[in-house]
Amino acid sequence: MSEILSKKEFKDSEREKKEKEKKTMERKRKSKKLAKRFFILAIILAVGWGIWRWAKTSDKNLPGVEIPQLGRNHINLKDQHEPYNSNPPTSGPHYGTPAQADFYEAMLPDEQVLHNLEHGYVWISYKDDTDKDLMEKLKNLQKKYSWKTIFTFRPQNDSKIALVSWGRLQKLDNYDEKAIINFIKQLRNRGPEATPI
Repeated sequence: MSEILSKKEFKDSEREKKEKEKKTMERKRKSKKLAKRFFILAIILAVGWGIWRWAKTSDKNLPGVEIPQLGRNHINLKDQHEPYNSNPPTSGPHYGTPAQADFYEAMLPDEQVLHNLEHGYVWISYKDDTDKDLMEKLKNLQKKYSWKTIFTFRPQNDSKIALVSWGRLQKLDNYDEKAIINFIKQLRNRGPEATPI
């Protein structure tokens, strides 16, 4: 009788092993299936995010006009360089030290502000420093949108206001707050060098 029980125990043991193996295989199959689903979902999300990002930042949707880039070389103070290809310039040789984000009633060298553009700043320059009403409006805008913006007096402008980012330029003959805010929101922090400030 004990021999029969041993055979029965052996069979039961084998059956339990097979059931455990079957359950283990089933769990592995389900895990692989789940991993495959997560992988496919991750690819779909990545592609969707890429399309959304492209549509959001596509150059055709950006304000202003694209200006061919002249490089990002650093130069020393007072160094001579080739003329810029836009007024104000949107890229090209520039000093190694940027200006502080602020509203300036004085002129700053183009070569200095270009370094800010390289870091993703938006530069708003105005032509007439006797237009106190315009200056006050711009000063208030700079306070509201102070991160990575620099506002300066620039008499060389050929328009009343110039909106500049790295490689892009929009000229305004009149104060247009919506256009300025749109330019800032869409082009701020898009320079070739990502910096926190």
